[in-house]
Amino acid sequence: MKARRLFWNIVDKLEALIDQGVYPVGSRLPPERELAETYNVSRPTIREAIIALEVRERIEVKTGSGVYVVNKGAASRSAKSISAFELTQARALVEGEAAALAAATIQPDELAVLNQTLEDMCDPAQAESADQQFHEVIATATRNNAIILSVENLWELRKTVPEIIASYSEVCSQSSEQRLKEHTQIYEAIASGDPSAARKAMHDHFNRLINALFEASEAKALEEIKRKTDETRGLYSISHLSK
Repeated sequence: MKARRLFWNIVDKLEALIDQGVYPVGSRLPPERELAETYNVSRPTIREAIIALEVRERIEVKTGSGVYVVNKGAASRSAKSISAFELTQARALVEGEAAALAAATIQPDELAVLNQTLEDMCDPAQAESADQQFHEVIATATRNNAIILSVENLWELRKTVPEIIASYSEVCSQSSEQRLKEHTQIYEAIASGDPSAARKAMHDHFNRLINALFEASEAKALEEIKRKTDETRGLYSISHLSK
């Protein structure tokens, strides 16, 4: 997890320089070797940071030419077009397989951290951060950097796209006990070393979540229909003519 945090630190620093105009749109980032020397990290760490920036659509890697800064606006529009339903389905697909893989690769110290996040979820003040850490520990336990990066970026969407934040807040705040129960089932399946059970437990968790999102969406739609009906009723009612 230290290595993962390290490359994200590089991502943050490079993004800050891009936002400040030090590396404007269309400019080329320094070579990998130079970045490694500048930030005193290994070249593989720089490569991971470049992959993360490319996934975030902040840069474009042109083979044989270099790494170029691209327009952030296009990336923002792309992220905003992702719905809570799409995000949840993607998380189920990625994290279901991550849980299955982690069941065979997770280490005792990671299991201890995973168990601690369950305790932290009982505290409303820590529940959200503990939830994220739970899923990130599982991703890290896969020993697969592509999975780790995918989960990190899915969580980034979860925390930064306003529509997704609003949709999740409506359903997560109403099901804290169920959320803890589902995460406990995922933990137990991984701890027992059962990939199939771990995958199923993760899928069950997201299946409940996406159904809750649909129910919330339907309730909003019905509320809007009722509001419009009440407005129409008030507009065309003749009851006031009898007074």
